[in-house]
Amino acid sequence: MYCSKCGSTIAETVTFCPVCGQSQAAGFAPAQPPLVAPSGPAEVTPHWQPAPVVAYAGFWLRVVAHILDGLIIGLPVTIVVVILVLSSGFAGFLKNLPNAPNPDEAIGNALGAVFSVGIGLLVLVSVLGAWLYNALFESSSWQATPGKKVLNLFVTDLNGAPVSFGRASGRFFAKFVTQLIPLGIGYMLAGLTERKQALHDMIASTLVLRR
Repeated sequence: MYCSKCGSTIAETVTFCPVCGQSQAAGFAPAQPPLVAPSGPAEVTPHWQPAPVVAYAGFWLRVVAHILDGLIIGLPVTIVVVILVLSSGFAGFLKNLPNAPNPDEAIGNALGAVFSVGIGLLVLVSVLGAWLYNALFESSSWQATPGKKVLNLFVTDLNGAPVSFGRASGRFFAKFVTQLIPLGIGYMLAGLTERKQALHDMIASTLVLRR
């Protein structure tokens, strides 16, 4: 409180001003309220950014990426199979073929054996090569095989995070389940579902996005 006569600051409990002796009955000026900063709208941070729009990769983009990957991996697999067949002793068998008791029968048996071995090796090398090709690339910093990378596609989990080698492997082997669905419907789901997921994407809980 302030004294109404001399303006001195005094306590509210005193009866007379200790400076000028003014009686309380004469009145005191109320203490001035502290200054308060004016209120206003909350400040908006300048670093605010709108949420990014998620772009899912459609069916046809993924078909083109699959074709590109098939061309990239097909040639090395063929070369490996040819090397394995030639190193299996088949070349030595051909050298001894003229000395065989029945060359025609020997040739037929040889071709049958080569065909069986070749098919078996082709399947084995193709599966192993495709698995490592897809799983290693999709779990790398690229998050995509070279075919997907060319088209700016990449693989994530359902939260948009990179996938591990284990999840990428699960996605690859889940494609065998997708292939069991007649008429390619398991793959066509990539063009029909809300998040453009094929059946193997649903099984592995993955998404294919585009930048």
